[in-house]
Amino acid sequence: MFWMHSNSAVGWGWMALGWVWMLLFWGSIIGLVVWGISRLSGGRREDGPLEIAKRRYARGEITREQFEALKRDIA
Repeated sequence: MFWMHSNSAVGWGWMALGWVWMLLFWGSIIGLVVWGISRLSGGRREDGPLEIAKRRYARGEITREQFEALKRDIA
């Protein structure tokens, strides 16, 4: 019976390594799912100044002259 206790440290090491691999596996699976959902939903897209100016012009917040001036300044 003594020989079983002398190898217990090796057994615990393999078990700890198994936990590490399991955490890496499930962490990567969850990360891939989150990444895929963010890609499919469009993620966060930051609009540039021209897109903001187009929206403001479409809503009537600025006039055509102001929009044209903004376009010249941006480009």
